[in-house]
Amino acid sequence: MKNRTIIQYFEWYVTGRPVLWRKCMMQAQHLADFGITDVWLPPAYKAGFYEDNVGYAAYDLYDLGEFDQKGTIPTKYGTKDEYLLAIEAFHKAGIEVLADVVLNHKIGADEFDVVRAHRVNQNNRCERQSEDYEISAPTNFTFPGRKDKYSSFHWDASCFNSCDWDNHNGQSNIYQFENHEWARDVNQENGNFDFLMGANIDFSVPKVKEELMKWGQWYLDFTGIDGFRLDAVKHISSSFYTEWLDIIRKNNPQKKLFSVGEYWHGDIHCLHDYLEQVQYQMSLMDVPLHYHIMEMSYAEGRYDLRNLFKNTLLQWHPEQAVTFVDNHDSQPGQALSSFVNPWMKQIAYAIILLHEDGIPCIFYGDLYGIPCTRNIPIPRIRTMVRIRHDYAYGKQHNYIDDPDLIGWTREGDEEHPDSGIAVVIADGQGGSKRMYIGEKFAGRQFRDCMSKIRTTVTIGADGWADFSTQEKSATVWGTEKAFETLIINMD
Repeated sequence: MKNRTIIQYFEWYVTGRPVLWRKCMMQAQHLADFGITDVWLPPAYKAGFYEDNVGYAAYDLYDLGEFDQKGTIPTKYGTKDEYLLAIEAFHKAGIEVLADVVLNHKIGADEFDVVRAHRVNQNNRCERQSEDYEISAPTNFTFPGRKDKYSSFHWDASCFNSCDWDNHNGQSNIYQFENHEWARDVNQENGNFDFLMGANIDFSVPKVKEELMKWGQWYLDFTGIDGFRLDAVKHISSSFYTEWLDIIRKNNPQKKLFSVGEYWHGDIHCLHDYLEQVQYQMSLMDVPLHYHIMEMSYAEGRYDLRNLFKNTLLQWHPEQAVTFVDNHDSQPGQALSSFVNPWMKQIAYAIILLHEDGIPCIFYGDLYGIPCTRNIPIPRIRTMVRIRHDYAYGKQHNYIDDPDLIGWTREGDEEHPDSGIAVVIADGQGGSKRMYIGEKFAGRQFRDCMSKIRTTVTIGADGWADFSTQEKSATVWGTEKAFETLIINMD
């Protein structure tokens, strides 16, 4: 089997001209050629309010750029037909497609409902700040442009437990509806973190659960996608996703339906508890590791590298860890902004791509750059993905024993010719590290596949050697044949 690598194929500020699906069609084979195995595509359905919406302000889950709604037929990324062709192109290239699923809320209601509700404290949603009174809530979704094609289900106030707008007085607050409770099996920040934004879906309502089950099956059948990236799971009843994933997998036994949830929290205990609640039916983004890398990038060489993997998903639940450096949420200007210092990005990608544990996810903005914030592409990402795909195999030996210089080796295996690598990382002053890579390499020459160090390393008869790196750098040592193969396609 080949190592998996996901690419998040969008960033928050990607051009609003509806061309992304067409770019997917053109780039699919190229991505496969340098080692991408899975692609995470942005929310493909019509969003509320404006055409250039990234997609998380979900309006109509059945409108994939097909109907004249919210002032446009295509979504920010293109039309329904282009989306389906993009998926087909990825499949032809051997790449599996993960669809971004946004079920927590709806935005852009077609009409308002009069409903009794009370205001709650934004910092403690369990604390009332008023008695119940009538508000005009943006909770009536009839999708007039779609005219009940694919589904005749219409959403009204009975489907939601709260919203953030009263059209009677034009005020924004968190309004909890009369006779509706917060879900208890959600994150307990702010007293209870069920509500995030818009009209907040109440997953305890039977007709809502039934409709979302039907939609999930429709989406699989209609698009042919292979798995899910599940948005904002800490705000959604964990029992709902446990049931949703269980049923949809049982109904589609021919697909593995790999799923990864976005539970944005730096405390590993919260992620651990959530995995137990959902019975390990999904993976999670390794947010604690992201924060460790971000902290390291601004520490000016004073970060203790021995702590890099401590209390991360990679350490606690490696089989459930999807590792990443940055994503659309951590970009500058976003609510969860925690962007890794650009000088550290190449080191960070060596960390997630070349470790034996976890499934790494590279970021569109790091591969192609982010023009609006003047972030340039990070060099050698393609090279490291290729190294991961072809050579990062075999037993791993860790040398996470120094505050300033760490490394690990992979012994390689018989299935992957010339596999076996040594990785050395320094966030400050460089140096060398003596590491074991295997007696089968005795007498063989290894070279730095990042082309930073020109000298070679000869493996000793005992399988040990001294592998070095430069200041604030990552080096990846491979066999001479691996180096020669890679150098032809170095980016």
